[in-house]
Amino acid sequence: MTPPAVPGARPSGRRELWLRVASGVVLGAGIIAALVYGGWPFAGIWLAAGIIGFAEWVVMSRTEPREVLIALGAATLAALLLCQRGGAPALACIAVLLLGAAACATVARTPGGRMRALAGVLGAGAVASVPVALRDDPAIGLVGPAWMFAVVWSTDIAAFFAGRKIGGPKLMPRVSPNKTWSGAIGGLVGAVAAGTLVAVAADLAGMSLPSAASLPVVAGASALASVLSQAGDLFESGLKRRYGVKDSGKIIPGHGGVMDRLDGFFAVAVLAGLYLALRGGGLIT
Repeated sequence: MTPPAVPGARPSGRRELWLRVASGVVLGAGIIAALVYGGWPFAGIWLAAGIIGFAEWVVMSRTEPREVLIALGAATLAALLLCQRGGAPALACIAVLLLGAAACATVARTPGGRMRALAGVLGAGAVASVPVALRDDPAIGLVGPAWMFAVVWSTDIAAFFAGRKIGGPKLMPRVSPNKTWSGAIGGLVGAVAAGTLVAVAADLAGMSLPSAASLPVVAGASALASVLSQAGDLFESGLKRRYGVKDSGKIIPGHGGVMDRLDGFFAVAVLAGLYLALRGGGLIT
C-alpha cells in the first residue's frame, strides 16, 4: 500500500527530480527572456525575488514584528530599484538601502532580531540590485547576468549529477548530509566551463566585454564564483538546521522557497557587486 502523503512534504525519488527539472526549466526560461528584454521586466523579477526571499527569512528566523518588517523591507527594496533605475548616483542608492536596513533593525524587537533584520535587508538588496546593475551597465549588458546564471546553474546541476554518479566522501555531513566532495569538484568544473563558454559566445557574437575579461580571468572568476555559490548553499543549509526547517518556503515546486534557490546566487551577487564597486572607483576596468 502506498503510504499517505505528508502535508507540506516534497515528493520523493524520480517524481521529485522531474518536478525540480520542470519548474527549473520554466523559471530559467522566464528569467532568460526577461534578461534579453531588459528594463523593468528584468528588474521586476529581481525585486520580487528580493522581497519574497526577505519575507522567507523573516518567517524562518521568527523575527518580529513579522508583518511590519516584511512591509518595510519590501518598501526599501522598491525604493532601491526606483533609485537605481532612475539614474541616481550609486552612493545615493546605497544610502537608500542602508537607511531601509537601519529602519528594519530599529523596528525589530530583540537584539538578535535587529541583526537578522539588518542582514536580511542587505542580502535581499544585493540579490535585487546587482543583476539589474549589471544588465543596465552599457559596458556589460546582458553578458554579466548571463555569466552569473551560467556559473550558478551549472554549479548546481554538475554538482548534483556528479555527486549522485560518483559519490564518495561527504563534504560537510553535519551541515548538509547529501553533499559530497565529488559533487563539489564536479560543480567547480562545470562552472568554469559554463562561465568561459559565455565569454567566448559573447565575443563571437560581437558583444562588448570589460577589457579585463580575458579567458584566464573569466575562468578564474568562474571558479571563485562556484566556490562562493557552494559556500552560500552550505551556509543556508546551516541556517535551516538552526531554525529547524526543511525549506525556506514552498513557492517553487520541487525546490522549496526563493532562498533555497538563491542561496548560491546571493554569494555570487556579492562578488559581482564588489566588482562593480571596484570598477566604479576606477580600481579595475
